[in-house]
Amino acid sequence: KRHAELGKQLQFLNEQNLKISEEATNLTKALKGNSKMQGNWGEMVLERVLERSGLQKDTEYFVQQNFTTTTGKRLMPDVIIKMPAKKVMIIDAKVSLNAYERYVNEENPEEKASHLKNHLFAIKKHVEELSKKNYHQLYDTESPDFVLLFIPIESAFAVASNQHPQLYNDAFEKNIIIVTPTTLLAVLKTIDSMWQNEKQKQNAINIAQQAGSLYDSFTNLTNELLKIGKQLGTVQNTYDTAMKKLTGRGNLIKRVQE
Repeated sequence: KRHAELGKQLQFLNEQNLKISEEATNLTKALKGNSKMQGNWGEMVLERVLERSGLQKDTEYFVQQNFTTTTGKRLMPDVIIKMPAKKVMIIDAKVSLNAYERYVNEENPEEKASHLKNHLFAIKKHVEELSKKNYHQLYDTESPDFVLLFIPIESAFAVASNQHPQLYNDAFEKNIIIVTPTTLLAVLKTIDSMWQNEKQKQNAINIAQQAGSLYDSFTNLTNELLKIGKQLGTVQNTYDTAMKKLTGRGNLIKRVQE
């Protein structure tokens, strides 16, 4: 019996080991030339950053919505962030990291330099392609005039910037802002803070409206009480009307509590 139980445990461990190996192989493929898998991995990292930002999915940010331009071309931004005052921000996570992977794993100095050059070229090329898409024009005046280009590995952007210090500014001039997980999280946290302020503002407006309505009701109640003083002969009816406003349906006491 113990041998049988041990056999089951060993089988389970073997299955888990195979699963881990398969996942490691898949991740390796994702970072080595399989553009589709690489894109999916980048989007997964982006999703994790979004989840940590405090923003709510399908309310304050939306993933892969389809758009058709005036020329009939279909566009699918990776993420659309909604901001207060009907503003939106677009995030793209499709930059290729194939050359970066080769650069990291290459030991030959000459080949390493060549891969770094190709990595820098890949980012520049993607910036150029992204600027031509004019994502920001999908929303006309409701959108900021820039798009966030997300690079899921901090060092991938760092080595490219070291190679070409003007990389960030060159992209910025094309209305593209390059972000990594750390800098993107800072941006998203700022947007989340803007939403919190907007919600507080809306609550304050609602409170002001309720207070105005309450003031009107108290004014009406005061008028009823003045009638009591003038109509002692029919005081019971007037008294009942006033008390209904204080304790009946939608009464003032309950509204003051709210």
